[in-house]
Amino acid sequence: MDWDHIDQLAKQWVKEAGSFIKMSFPQTLNVQTKSNPNDLVTNIDQETEKFFIKKIKESFPDHKILGEEGFGDKIESLDGVVWIIDPIDGTMNFIHQQRNFAISLAIYWDGVGEIGLIYDVVHDELYHAKRGAGAFLNDRPLPTLEEVAVKEAVIALNATWVTENSKIDPGLLGRLVRDVRGTRSYGSAALEMVFVATGRIDSYMSMRLAPWDIAAGVIIVQEVGGVATTLKGGDLNLLAKQSLFVAKPGLHPTILKEYLNDGKW
Repeated sequence: MDWDHIDQLAKQWVKEAGSFIKMSFPQTLNVQTKSNPNDLVTNIDQETEKFFIKKIKESFPDHKILGEEGFGDKIESLDGVVWIIDPIDGTMNFIHQQRNFAISLAIYWDGVGEIGLIYDVVHDELYHAKRGAGAFLNDRPLPTLEEVAVKEAVIALNATWVTENSKIDPGLLGRLVRDVRGTRSYGSAALEMVFVATGRIDSYMSMRLAPWDIAAGVIIVQEVGGVATTLKGGDLNLLAKQSLFVAKPGLHPTILKEYLNDGKW
């Protein structure tokens, strides 16, 4: 498998898709809802995914594609080469802000992450990694992550999980929020994961994410020594929705042991 060639093409296609998305900014979007009124999709999400599928199938007809908008293949296993694509991660931000969203593209081979690309379109920042070769922001190598104490950590999580909600007891994460230095929420799982990889934040957690939300970010985070698991500390399943807990080394086991062990995730 010529991963260098595949990586080169994937980067080219991501940049082309980013240009298409930026050109759409003056347009009137066709916005639809999916599972609930806040689960949004636009015609740009759909057209971007179709663009990737066309390019991949033309160059690699035997590769499989798992895409958020459902235009790819029906995937029941990660055998062979599987591209996992979120054409716009952070669609609500895309609609309301025209920023704080990203293209997320990952390539797995027999269940192992080989290439991860996350492109912050507005800031022209391409976070990328190949297995065993480190992670980069554009052309700059990202350094290995260093440990940080809970009291000095900045973590990202949605405020929903520490207020009254129908899914979990808000007190479960309340103590962690009180003990850390600060909290943030950016509205894009892909960006929040690469913010951990760059050290801009120290941890990110969410209750329920899909494979396309996390597939690329996991590869990038792991290449700089970060840890990515479920909130129970288990392995991630890239064929199902699940919780996500990403953190710097040292911080991950500490939070898992002292704050998350009793949670019903």
